[in-house]
Formats: sequence, structure tokens, C-alpha cells
Amino acid sequence: MKGKILLTAFLAGGFTIANAQEQKAKPEDTEVYSPVPPEVKPGKKCGEAPSDAIILFDGTNLDQWVMADDRNAPAQWIVEKGVLTVNKKVGNIETKKTFNNYQLHIEWRVPANITGTGQGRGNSGVFLASIGKGDAGYELQVLDSYNNKTYTNGMAASIYKQYVPLANPTNKPGEWQTYDVIWTAPVFGSDGALVSPARVTVLFNGVLVQNNVELKGPTQYIGAPAYRQAHGPSPIKLQAHGDKSEPLSFRNIWIREL
Repeated sequence: MKGKILLTAFLAGGFTIANAQEQKAKPEDTEVYSPVPPEVKPGKKCGEAPSDAIILFDGTNLDQWVMADDRNAPAQWIVEKGVLTVNKKVGNIETKKTFNNYQLHIEWRVPANITGTGQGRGNSGVFLASIGKGDAGYELQVLDSYNNKTYTNGMAASIYKQYVPLANPTNKPGEWQTYDVIWTAPVFGSDGALVSPARVTVLFNGVLVQNNVELKGPTQYIGAPAYRQAHGPSPIKLQAHGDKSEPLSFRNIWIREL
């Protein structure tokens, strides 16, 4: 009986000490004042570039772009009335500047008179990191997915041949579509081995369609993707797909390095 009384007293004392310690703690103990985040002025309208963004296309020129297969050649797509239209005769274009982690905003539109079906209807791609000529890199698919049936890991906003989008919020042809992308680049060790894979989050017309997914490697048209080539910061590439449908267009492209 005596032992039970002592144990009860000890436990009661323990709770008293704990309560006393909590009472001594102050809200200020967990307040952080440094570092102070930089001030960034947001765009006045939804989708407008914030003050710290790098403007990749403002509707006037292609000064920030080169041909993907010949980086010494200026980009040869068509700029007219504030819009950038794919030139399928010349091939892909990519940014002069290379990027690691970033936030990207890009708008695209297939023409109202688009023809074709499946992958042959408004096909293009935003390569979130271009790692070579042609279609080498990590592709976020662009496609007319408004009442257009195809394989689901190849529809608009898919991470091509890897991840099906969580939803299909595609607007009808002739209307503008918006991608907002958060890209975390893969990291490789000094020996070229993969340390951490690429990750990506995508909002399509304001709807979350890729939620911090872990990429299995660069896009692979045939076979399974895998990390076969170490690389650092990379350009962003836009695809001139070889399908026969009418060429699509882009506008309002900006990026924030993270």
C-alpha cells in the first residue's frame, strides 16, 4: 500500500513538472524573423507575370529562344499579333537559358478548325527539361483532349507515357489553355548516379492534374523510362510535332527560378 502511494505521488509530481515547463514556455520561443522572404509584386491579372519572373515570350519576339537541334540558330517559329505559332517545317525550339528548379506559366491554343483524331489532333509538348536534340527530355503533353479519345497517359497534361492527369479540364478548340508547373529537377552525384528523381506539379486551367509526381526518367516513346544520362540545368523545349493537324499556338510564357 505504501509503495502505491509513493508511485502515485511520483506520477503526480511528474505531471506537475511538465505543466510547469509548459507554463514557462512563451509564444516568442517559436517565432522566426530571419531570413525575410523577398518582396514580389504579383501580376495585376490572373496569369500575369510577377515582378521577379523571366519573360520567355511576351508576344513580340523570340529573343529568348533558339532551334533545339542547332542552338546557334535563332528560333524560326511564327510570331504574329502577340501569338507564337508552331512552324512544323523547322522543328523544335528551346530556351537559350538553362534552368534547374522553377515555376513555369505557359498558355496554348489549338485552332478552332482543328482536324484529326487521337494523337494526330493538336499534338505538341512542353519539355520541362530538354536534354538533347529531337524529343530528348521530360515531356508534359500538349494535345486537343476536348472530346478526343486517345491513350490516357498521352492526353493533355499527362506526363507523357508516365502519368495520367487527375482530371480533364480541357477547353474546346479555339479557346486558350493554361499550364502552371512546379518543376524540381533531378539530382545526380559526381559519379553520375541518380541521387533524387525529378518531381513535377501541374495545374491545368487552374485544376490540379499532377500532384508532385516522381518521374521515372526522361520521356521514352517506346519502352520504360529510366535515368540513363546525368545532366544539370537544362533548357525548356517546345515541340513541333509531325502530325498533320493545323499548328497550335502559345502565348504569355514566363518562369520564376526557385
